[in-house]
Amino acid sequence: MTQTQISREQHIAAASVLARQHPALRIVREEHERLAAIVHGMRYLLRTVEETGAQPNLKVFRAMLLYISEYPERLHHPKEDLYLFAPLRRHTREYDATLLELEAQHAQGEALVRRLEHLLARYEFGGAAEFAPFREQVGHYADFYFRHMRLEEEVIFPALREHLSAEEWKEADRAFSANDDPLAGKELKQSFERLFTLIVSITPAPMGLGPALQ
Repeated sequence: MTQTQISREQHIAAASVLARQHPALRIVREEHERLAAIVHGMRYLLRTVEETGAQPNLKVFRAMLLYISEYPERLHHPKEDLYLFAPLRRHTREYDATLLELEAQHAQGEALVRRLEHLLARYEFGGAAEFAPFREQVGHYADFYFRHMRLEEEVIFPALREHLSAEEWKEADRAFSANDDPLAGKELKQSFERLFTLIVSITPAPMGLGPALQ
């Protein structure tokens, strides 16, 4: 079995454990994976452009950036803060530094996305000369995001399982599972579902369902 296969098996096993334990953590992991898929898609497209010289449909990048800028800020992070991070703080001060770091990373992530949007506009209007800065910033953002995700899943998830009460888990599970999101509303959540579907449909194969880059 290769190292990649081992990592995949470990990831599936971890996801299975979470699914059996708490819907809230399973949903957070699913949201992480969806955001990760967007970031991987961006990196793949840029690598293809660099290797083949093919010209991408910049609508794909704009849709991807819209998703990673709006979804975490309006749906993902507020629920984490209210239903997971705040209860953990009430139980223990052991993870205060990590939680502060995660919250700072939320703000840093927004700034990085704004920078990506700026560099995409420069690439769109400046052509090939502006490709490298955009590609490098996507790589920087990807490294940042995956570090952030690992910190939550590898440090905070175990702490939550150790400290949160049954009643707190019930509240968190209900909030994360609710069709009518109390923090955002069903309509907003559905709009992100439609945006993700659009991204999949216009992203070139093999990462999406759109036509391959020529």
